[in-house]
Amino acid sequence: MAPMKLYGATMSWNVTRCAVALEEAGAEYEIVPINFATAEHKSPEHLARNPFGQVPALQDGDLCIWESRAICKYAARKNKPELLKEGNLVESAMVDVWMEVEANQYTSVLDAILFQCLISPMLGGTTDQKVVEDNLEKLKKVLEVYEARLTKYKYLAGDFLSLADLNHVSATLCLFATPHASVLDGYPHVKAWWSSLMERPSVQKVAALMKP
Repeated sequence: MAPMKLYGATMSWNVTRCAVALEEAGAEYEIVPINFATAEHKSPEHLARNPFGQVPALQDGDLCIWESRAICKYAARKNKPELLKEGNLVESAMVDVWMEVEANQYTSVLDAILFQCLISPMLGGTTDQKVVEDNLEKLKKVLEVYEARLTKYKYLAGDFLSLADLNHVSATLCLFATPHASVLDGYPHVKAWWSSLMERPSVQKVAALMKP
């Protein structure tokens, strides 16, 4: 069977979120770059993959999926369903909870920091330090909840690795490309959790992809 195709650029943490899940699941896939400078993301070919004209999009045979977290779930269900714990009602519920927390509490705050520190300067703009500082304060409040959780369990959903942990990787790697990575230093259990994720070959491979 042909490898799955993940459309997008490795500078996008939404794309590399999918790459982490695909790597951890042991899926065969290739990353297909999309040229935003030529508006390839708005081409009929790409709109057939993602009707919103965004990245990522995943093509697996005749099936096209968009939205990064849906792609991550698909990769897990197809290749490594234990990442979702769907055979256990309680454990799968906690995976769901912490996947929602990642999307709506953690990364939603981090997005603003990453845009100001990484994307705005790349587009010729400046960093709005007030936005950064406000969102760093919000992030610290989120990290307090993570710290409390991780004093009780090795991973977010319990004492097992899940997609809830892996979905954090790409945006957190981008945080380390900003001047604010030290925000994690005040949360030793969060720092230990992050270190354990960084030891995984899947994470190391995607981190190397993101460096350029």
